[in-house]
Parts: sequence; C-alpha cells; structure tokens
Amino acid sequence: MMPIGHYIFLSLTLLVVGAIGVVTRRNVIIVLMSIELILNAVNINLVAFSRYYGDVAGQVFALFVIADAAAEAAVGLGIMIAFFRNRETVLADEMDLLKW
Repeated sequence: MMPIGHYIFLSLTLLVVGAIGVVTRRNVIIVLMSIELILNAVNINLVAFSRYYGDVAGQVFALFVIADAAAEAAVGLGIMIAFFRNRETVLADEMDLLKW
C-alpha cells in the first residue's frame, strides 16, 4: 500500500493547478475544467483518508461530490452555450449580461 503522503501530494498538486487556472484564465471553459480539477483533488483526499482510517464514509461522500461535479458541469456548459449564442464569446470578462 502506498503511503498517504503520495495521495496528499497529488491532491495538493491538482488543487494548486486548478486554483491557478481559476484565477488566471479568462476563458470560461478552462475555468470550468479548473473547478473540476479542484473537485477531483477533494475526491482524492476523501478516498485516501477513508482508506487510511478504514471507514467508507469518505468514499460515499466522494460519490456525492462526483454527482455534484457532473451537475455543475452540465449546468455550466448549458449557460456557456446559451451565452455564446447571444454574444459570440466565451470570455469571462465579457459576461456582464446579468449585471444592471
């Protein structure tokens, strides 16, 4: 069995890459993919600690996070497609349609 430190390092790497992608990118598709990376980092931590402590609660919670990530991706892509049809852009800086 691999030590838990390897899983934590992988999770930390995914979290940092995802956070940098959310903060620095303007393209909404890349921002959504970065959010998915962050959620995958959370899932790796949940499953690693669940296995480490011998409890399945973390694995069950990871399944709920996966379902939430799928719903977030579907809704986010739907909003992005609708916005692209109206404005012909997917840049986050130009998404001010709901501001008044």
